[in-house]
Amino acid sequence: MNDTEFHQLVDIQMQIIEEMIDDSGADIDYETSGNVMTLEFEDRSQIIINRQEPMKEIWIASKSGGFHFALVDSKWVCSKTGIELISMVKQECVKHCTEEIDWA
Repeated sequence: MNDTEFHQLVDIQMQIIEEMIDDSGADIDYETSGNVMTLEFEDRSQIIINRQEPMKEIWIASKSGGFHFALVDSKWVCSKTGIELISMVKQECVKHCTEEIDWA
């Protein structure tokens, strides 16, 4: 995969994350600046999601730790846990959020 393809694929994942947060109605603010998306919660804690172009990975930093996701069979999968990116984002948001989240 070249750099352009990588960025297109990551853009799709970032859009999915934004839409799932919006659709959930949870009190989670998000902002994207350059290659970094920051999710901020009511208690001011954050989850940082960023693209690592040299490695062709997506990285997440959360209070649970750091996680690296590589594209495997068209899915972004964590090298440490085997969990898919979107599932991990949901799981980490639940840990940070003070309210129940309806991911519907």
